[in-house]
Amino acid sequence: MSPFQQPAHDVRSPADVSGVAEALASVHTVAVDVEADALHAFRPRLCFVQLGTDQDIWLLDTLETPGLAPLAPAFHDPSVVKVFHAAGGDLQFLAEAGVRVRGLFDTHRAATLLGWPKVGLADLVAEQLGVTLKKEHQQADFAQRPLPPPLRTYIADDVRYLSEVGRRVRAACEAADILEEVLLDCERLADEAAVRPDVARFEPKVPRTLPPNDQAFLVAAGAALHALRLAWAEGADVPMGKMLSNAAISELIGKPPKDLRSLQRTPGVRGQVVREHGDEVLALLARLRAQADRGELPVPPPAVRDPARKKREEALKAWRSEAAAARKVTPSVVLTNPLVEALAREPPPSREALLAVPYLGEKRVRLYGDALLRLLR
Repeated sequence: MSPFQQPAHDVRSPADVSGVAEALASVHTVAVDVEADALHAFRPRLCFVQLGTDQDIWLLDTLETPGLAPLAPAFHDPSVVKVFHAAGGDLQFLAEAGVRVRGLFDTHRAATLLGWPKVGLADLVAEQLGVTLKKEHQQADFAQRPLPPPLRTYIADDVRYLSEVGRRVRAACEAADILEEVLLDCERLADEAAVRPDVARFEPKVPRTLPPNDQAFLVAAGAALHALRLAWAEGADVPMGKMLSNAAISELIGKPPKDLRSLQRTPGVRGQVVREHGDEVLALLARLRAQADRGELPVPPPAVRDPARKKREEALKAWRSEAAAARKVTPSVVLTNPLVEALAREPPPSREALLAVPYLGEKRVRLYGDALLRLLR
């Protein structure tokens, strides 16, 4: 078979899914991608799971056949490398379907830690394989049935080249001596993707330097606008961000408009929202502002501040930049941001405690353990 000419098989029945599971039992690497209708529906659905090897591509129609249980053993087997690109959201959809991933290799995360200037899938396919990957269907509605042929080609191509790209990116990580760090961060991504974010929660940023009544207004107005956009979005069956984005809510509560004209000029507020819900938004903001001024809204509790933690974070970031320059790697290879936060929050007192920090790893402790302990003391 010529390279990258793998046949694409449609998988629409439980028997077909079981057949794919049998095929995966004999492979060591599988490329994985996921398509959902998150840009087109209030409650996103998993629409396709695409799997690719050097020999075959399988397009699992999860709207026709939602049961993925036969695939769970292969996905959970760390000896089978699962190559994803920018896996975060994909892993959450799979977890919701009962499939957890072990043995993840995320080419986006790896290329980022390598410090490559372009880390998109199309960029990697072009630079590593000399192939132009079309991406004009990224925002398409993958819940369409039957799926139009151009979209079928598009979702197949997302895994057609990914196994080979994964091998080449992995080889680059080995050559740069950062593979252990990359795999630890991939493990973190897989562990953290247990569920999709809870859309019922929205917490605006509240500067604690503001007067108490202003803090109370920001919290109450943010929560109220979020509840409204959820109701509007569910009624229209569209993503909540198409009604009001987080940035638009922040603008509205930071500088509450007084009339429809000023509401329309608020950055991020769509004309449709102004026409259909403008009066409701203005009335809500005016009512909450008046309640806040009368002291009728609860003031958020004071933030618990740890000045030493902030100093530790700043010191760790400055140190990792120096260590990265000396090793000629990106700062995140030395310490990722989550590791900086974990070490600053609870400074380990010994090498044994450092070894117990999740996703830090033996190599980092060997290279940097003494320096980290001195700095954190």
